[in-house]
Amino acid sequence: MKHRILGGTGFSVSSYALGTMMFGAMGNTDQDESVRMIQTALDAGINLVDTADVYSAGESEVIVGKALKGRRDDVVLATKFGWPWGDDPNRRGGSTRWIHRAVEDSLRRLDTDRIDLYQMHRPDPYTDIDETLGALSDLVRTGKVRAIGGSFFAPEEIAEAQWTAERRGHHRFRTEQPPYSILTRGVENRVLPTAQRYGMGVLTFGPLNSGWLSGSDPTTGYRSSYSAAAAKMFDLSQPGVRAKADAVQKLTALAADAGLPLPQLATAFVRAHPAVTAVLIGPRRPEHLADLLAGADVELSDDLLDRIDDIVPPGTDVNPGDFFIDPTPPITDKRLRRR
Repeated sequence: MKHRILGGTGFSVSSYALGTMMFGAMGNTDQDESVRMIQTALDAGINLVDTADVYSAGESEVIVGKALKGRRDDVVLATKFGWPWGDDPNRRGGSTRWIHRAVEDSLRRLDTDRIDLYQMHRPDPYTDIDETLGALSDLVRTGKVRAIGGSFFAPEEIAEAQWTAERRGHHRFRTEQPPYSILTRGVENRVLPTAQRYGMGVLTFGPLNSGWLSGSDPTTGYRSSYSAAAAKMFDLSQPGVRAKADAVQKLTALAADAGLPLPQLATAFVRAHPAVTAVLIGPRRPEHLADLLAGADVELSDDLLDRIDDIVPPGTDVNPGDFFIDPTPPITDKRLRRR
């Protein structure tokens, strides 16, 4: 498996990274099987494992910790903080108070003494980025964290964080983690170019677009019934969802013509962008992992990439209603647009 340097961290990471959101109550409830899947991924050459404190309310981090017993030094371990934990407004976001609590909880669950990449799960509109970067810089200086990054930051938020770090003497975000797939190409407009401009590593998630590019019928899959919010992504009465279904039909025919399974075409497409350091794959079952690993070295020709562009034009999100494509907080939070 090919390796690339992750931004300015100096870490050499595999072009596939293992995302673990589906390990635990949110997905695969068999902890032992999840542990074996992580170890299978490591044996296949993956050396970056990504999780988050809120995945299955911390269970995913526990599973990752178990899987890395005896192999911790061989892995670039990444986790995330900032997503709300329950209704307590102080158990979320980027305040110094929460960051210091969250990192200790993650270290305990992961059963490790350091986190290689600690990422802010979402921007926090209520906390000055100066405060957040100051708290994270303290963690780097103490050795609990090796590098820091963001996830789902808008281009202007990426630039503000970089500017603040330089002016205030903080450690800066070295990575960004956005959603990116053939069906969600909006990040090509400004997010990926902005990350490149600042020399950041990019870890993308969702290459199969929640099962739409899995090669199976997504409307009957696991995620389609996970929650009411998730179900909206598979409701064919919605124009954006129908547009995705039409695009997937064309992409399926293109993959068959190229002699590739659709998931391999989809993940190879994301890897082809020069801004992308590693593609996070998030299997729920061992067979999902095996299918994705089989395509780790697939590369797409310029002709194939051009034909994909004809189906989904560059910079296009086929369904703007996908629930993981968040509107900006001033749109979704009334407190930010009303006195």
